[in-house]
Amino acid sequence: MILLLSMSLNLIIIISNIMMFFIFILSKKSFMDREKNSPFECGFDPKSSARIPFSLHFFLITVIFLIFDIEIALIFPLIYSFHLVNFFNLLKISFFFILILLIGLYHEWNQNMLNWTN
Repeated sequence: MILLLSMSLNLIIIISNIMMFFIFILSKKSFMDREKNSPFECGFDPKSSARIPFSLHFFLITVIFLIFDIEIALIFPLIYSFHLVNFFNLLKISFFFILILLIGLYHEWNQNMLNWTN
């Protein structure tokens, strides 16, 4: 049984590597020129630079929000499983998730990631 499982896993890995190799060989290389790199603005040349500066701090705040949002979404099923699991196990699981959230919040606060004045 284990031999069959390992053989099938090896076969899947070999087939996926062969497919990736053929896709790499058959794909066309895209040559970038000035026209392809310029932004398209209704057929006209752009009036100003279309490469506006991007706030990296805002991006990091967004990533932090997504991480916390996903963890909160993982806590919601605990509310529905309250009657299925005894109280002590539910308390341990909830404490674990909240501890992860608090450790992440402390790390972000310690690194001044939550500070808008940077």
